[in-house]
Amino acid sequence: MIRETILKPGAVRIPNVADYLRRGVVIILLLMLTLYQQTSNPAHGYRTVLGDRLEQIKQSGRLRVLVHANATSYSSGDSGAAGFEHDLVLRFADHLGVEVEFLALNRLDHLMVLATNGVADIAAAGLTITEQRRQMVRFAPSYQQITEQVIYRSGTRRPHTIADLSSGTLEVAEGSSHIETLQALKKQAPQLVWESNTDPDSDDLFYLVNGGLIDYTIADSNQVRLMRRFYPSLHVAFDLAEPRQVAWALAQSEDNSLYQELVRFFDRIKQDKTLAQLIERHYGHTDSLDYVGNCSFRKHIAQRLPKYQRHFKKAAEALEIDWRLLAAMGYQESHWRNNAVSPTGVRGIMMLTNDTADFLGVADRTDPMQSIDGGARYFSYKKDKLADNIQEPDRTWLALAAYNIGVGHLEDARRLAKRNGADPNRWLDVKKYLPLLSQSAWHKQTRYGYARGSEPVHYVKNIRNYYDMLVWLTDGEKRRQHPVVNKQ
Repeated sequence: MIRETILKPGAVRIPNVADYLRRGVVIILLLMLTLYQQTSNPAHGYRTVLGDRLEQIKQSGRLRVLVHANATSYSSGDSGAAGFEHDLVLRFADHLGVEVEFLALNRLDHLMVLATNGVADIAAAGLTITEQRRQMVRFAPSYQQITEQVIYRSGTRRPHTIADLSSGTLEVAEGSSHIETLQALKKQAPQLVWESNTDPDSDDLFYLVNGGLIDYTIADSNQVRLMRRFYPSLHVAFDLAEPRQVAWALAQSEDNSLYQELVRFFDRIKQDKTLAQLIERHYGHTDSLDYVGNCSFRKHIAQRLPKYQRHFKKAAEALEIDWRLLAAMGYQESHWRNNAVSPTGVRGIMMLTNDTADFLGVADRTDPMQSIDGGARYFSYKKDKLADNIQEPDRTWLALAAYNIGVGHLEDARRLAKRNGADPNRWLDVKKYLPLLSQSAWHKQTRYGYARGSEPVHYVKNIRNYYDMLVWLTDGEKRRQHPVVNKQ
């Protein structure tokens, strides 16, 4: 079970933490801690005294986690909470057998102060390990590597060196590790200047660069992979520094119980591929769209999707499918053209074959309502045909592959995966064996023989990208209007 606590200052305006720290005042911490405790369930209680921290968490049945409200870590919309850190935290809570209580903030400087003082059990916020931060918190084992990158907009002059950044406005998020990097680089390039942006989170800085309100920003490479799909005019100018490690943070303490449990947890998820699966789930499909494809998709969202959106919603609701996933399938199949026809004779928005249409009772494949309804039912049928022990989200990705290539060829790839020591229930593994179905040395070992196995891999990757963009455009606008934490 997940409980999300949203820190909302309400009528109390929380001042700039950095200003108070420079003055040696800790009122801000007391304010935020008081507000947070007011939102907590007093029945659980919470002990901050020295002792076995891990045992305290297990006894309370609750894990308190600080998260950064952005695309890579934690976001909340109509689809519920999501994000790489969010999903990783759920795995750790399941490992402990406890509930999760998220405390989401969009200011890294606020988050670091709270993490340092042990307001929550851990800070799972995509924190880059730096020397300055090591003085403040204790880092758990690293689980990801990132590179800090300079971002600029197409149509403007691309910077090639640190010195070039002085020709424009550079803004970075207050409290981010990027400031520490810039401070070190300023020793080599004294002319380097930047603004520390205390208003938006790091996702909003992409918006500012895209709109020409600032010239440059700095972002971590994992964030760049996600956000460039939403801002196709933004590009990486150059890497700012050598790759760095990312890890969760704990308050410094003599108690090692929680830290040692984190060591065991990360060792396990690295060995059983859970970590690799999560990374693939959030980042493995983000490079499939080029600039032209991205721009075409956005144009078609405005021009074509409105004509069919109600049909996608109606068909999806009947089968308890996210309508945006169904719409993403329709775009991959036909670019939302009801009169689309392939060389092999498949037709309509969902590109149904004659046999499939007969099986589904679809009389007119070019009728948008019939096609979308039929495609939704066929996808649900393919999903139900999969083995019961295949869990989400792999069940959805494998069902999409089956929709494209057929259950028989998918099962051939799953058998090949299992035979070679891979997990047939994980898309991360199965997608490596599907392309082998076009090679005689492999497909002669299968029941259904030759297939163009690379096609379903690209098919699934594209749909996942289209789906993410539709979610961002529908949920994202609401998040920007009603942020998780009130901005200062």
